Amino acid sequence: MSIVINKPWVCTTTWKASVRLFSNYVRIVEVGPRDGLQNEKTLVSTETKVELINRLAACNVPVIEATSFVSPKWVPQMKDHTEVMKGIARHSKAKYTALTPNLQGFEKAVEAGVDEVAIFGAASEAFSKKNINCSIKESIERFKPVAEAAETLSIPVRGYVSCVLGCPYEGVISPSKVAYVTEEFFEMGCYEVSLGDTIGVGTAGSTKEMLQVLLRSFDVGKLALHCHDTYGQALANILTGLDLGIRTVDSSVSGLGGCPYAKGASGNVATEDVVYMLNGLGLESGVDIDKLVEVGEFISKVLNRDNGSKVGRAVSVKF
Repeated sequence: MSIVINKPWVCTTTWKASVRLFSNYVRIVEVGPRDGLQNEKTLVSTETKVELINRLAACNVPVIEATSFVSPKWVPQMKDHTEVMKGIARHSKAKYTALTPNLQGFEKAVEAGVDEVAIFGAASEAFSKKNINCSIKESIERFKPVAEAAETLSIPVRGYVSCVLGCPYEGVISPSKVAYVTEEFFEMGCYEVSLGDTIGVGTAGSTKEMLQVLLRSFDVGKLALHCHDTYGQALANILTGLDLGIRTVDSSVSGLGGCPYAKGASGNVATEDVVYMLNGLGLESGVDIDKLVEVGEFISKVLNRDNGSKVGRAVSVKF
């Protein structure tokens, strides 16, 4: 079933006037295979992960976060990272990335053939200690050897900042804390920093406030949004970011994922829903939404869970 969108009623005159200043292309970073699957209680087979990644690439998704090179002790779901990277069929237009929290993980990722690596910090001290067992300052020091090694090998490094709009332990997070970690990542050599609403508590208002603070110091072209949809605000937050010039959005097919440290936290915003919204706004992602919906149905059935994408559910209804 092809998805047809009537565009005119979606864009207001004000929004269209502001968006003319920015690119019409929005880059999708698909995080489902890593961020989406890493907290699944049942181990997902390597074959399923490889098929998921291959099918996403066939949808023309430009960037796919394929896996994480972390210790199996901490993230058992990602223990087959090397096998996954070796098993995928490389799509010429796709970049395949991986999370590498330390130098050992980075070296394994390079050997496995990743195109890009990512490091992850937090704007919350409490979350940093809970998630990676160290303070924000200590985490930054840990990442420096990874950034230095990546620079030597000309491998791009992307930074993630968690809890930019709220923390399950500290509550509301000040934009100044987000700016601090973001600046550290850029000084370290990250080409881009993804701002994560890890527990999905942000609103259009708090998103705008946070971004306006960061845009005083950083180029909008080097910032991305990573929104979770716990309170159903993810698309509104992304739209707010688009209005301010953000042109890279992280998302997860079928809305896979969720923060294990936040009660009731649902998954990432669904890629299908983001692409549908972008199409309605007249913005380009290059992603084939019809194929993408099929991928969402595939992985939802494999995991024996409801499809987390509203678009996916709507299209799958048999009339």
